Amino acid sequence: MDLVNEGFSPQRFVQERISHSARHIRIEVRPDGEVRLVIPRHVSRRVAYEFLASRTEWIRRKQIEFDRQRAAAPKPTQLRWDGSDRVLLRGMEMPLTISVSRIARPTVRLDDEAITVFCSAGARRDPVLLSRTLRAALCRLARADARRLLDSEAARLSVDYCGPRIADQKSLWGSCSPEGLISLNWRLILAPADVMRYVIVHELCHRRQLNHSQRFWNLVERQMPDYDLWRAWLRCNGAELHRLLPKTGHAPRQLDLLDSGF
Repeated sequence: MDLVNEGFSPQRFVQERISHSARHIRIEVRPDGEVRLVIPRHVSRRVAYEFLASRTEWIRRKQIEFDRQRAAAPKPTQLRWDGSDRVLLRGMEMPLTISVSRIARPTVRLDDEAITVFCSAGARRDPVLLSRTLRAALCRLARADARRLLDSEAARLSVDYCGPRIADQKSLWGSCSPEGLISLNWRLILAPADVMRYVIVHELCHRRQLNHSQRFWNLVERQMPDYDLWRAWLRCNGAELHRLLPKTGHAPRQLDLLDSGF
């Protein structure tokens, strides 16, 4: 999608969203090249689209950057399912072993030393089924770990929350809705435990400050003084986590934002 072509019509290429909480017009360029225009309730559509049109070159540059990132992204890790695979779990590389038995449906055992998939001889030859089974087991573990951390950290912050919702977001590790629904990426279970804790602390702090102001970051630091170490870990290693059991076949990147300032 090239927004600088002659005859460009913003309404044709842009997903528009009216926001009751946004203070400024915001343009979001997403990893797939989609452009979203966030319009505060108090700003007219005419003003919003004038701002959009004035940022055409910025949008084009960001789309080119995402194209290059997709081309350079590490290829998905293809599990061989031959007993030689190793899978990250809570920051540690674990052997992924297969145990053939008389069992109707594949099941997964996760322990401190290995990940074991039990399956029938027929299922042993179905890597799609085995991958789906492993993903489901990791999602369940992510939910259990997340709920335990959420309960503990919410009590320390004296806040409540809903959820968690566990999903496979393309460009987010976590989010907190205005109503307090916490959504988390299941892939956090692959990272060191403090990475999941950082994301959870971050999202719960939004129950006090639904922004990224200095007051917000001060609150995060009070709850987790070394948060910046784990935030940096996620920035450096996040793409690697997306290589296992990929949702779309490539590692996504976070969206780019442009705020109007008014």
